[in-house]
Amino acid sequence: MIFPKIKVLHSHGWQYIPDLNAVELTEEFRGRPILTPTADMTDVEAAAKLCPTKAISTAPFSLDLGKCLFCGECAMCAPRNIRFTNDYKIGSTSRQALVIKPGDEKVEFHPEQVREDIPKLFGKALKLRQVSAAGDASVEMELNASGNVNFDFGRYGVEFVASPRHADGVVITGPISKNMAEALDICYHSIPEPKLVIVCGSEACSGGLFSESKAISREFLERYHVDLWLPGTPTHPMTFIDGVMNLLRLKKR
Repeated sequence: MIFPKIKVLHSHGWQYIPDLNAVELTEEFRGRPILTPTADMTDVEAAAKLCPTKAISTAPFSLDLGKCLFCGECAMCAPRNIRFTNDYKIGSTSRQALVIKPGDEKVEFHPEQVREDIPKLFGKALKLRQVSAAGDASVEMELNASGNVNFDFGRYGVEFVASPRHADGVVITGPISKNMAEALDICYHSIPEPKLVIVCGSEACSGGLFSESKAISREFLERYHVDLWLPGTPTHPMTFIDGVMNLLRLKKR
């Protein structure tokens, strides 16, 4: 009875990723876009009108990853001007750095903005409390995947915990609804100092499709400092892993 199971395991191949610093995703993955202006920007104007989150600006030409749904419709509408690469290293300490402009070859992380106590205190062990503030469970599932047998982010001591009192920081997903605003605030204050805040997913970065909804309350992000912005719909586990490793100074890029 055990031999069929061994055969199945063998067919799956080697799932464990030995080096999280040297991961390259499939070409089909939509990551950091490349913007190329042309003399005729009619296609870009059409793509901007098509974008449901208004992530594309034509004057000046830019694409806001914090708003982007990574649906790829803009690249199909304006293939000469917008092309998505498989670069998953799109997290930053700055919200403004998520706005991609023509000529940008990477998303700037800005390591000088990282508080000194973060790598010093959490470089060997970081426990996070994840709060779904009206999320749709897609980003939440990808965050769970960061600790599975493939990625095994726990090897660096980075894990999710059930109680904020056992956590070093909070990971926020979802656009932050009014119904979750108070619960998020209570969770944040339950985490002992010093603590960090990670915003994960395009909905959390900007509100996404719900940014203009009356049911959304995003005052939390105005009151407290955000240490790491991670776009994506949903955010890929490697985007989360790369961003946190940079935050903890566990890698260089």
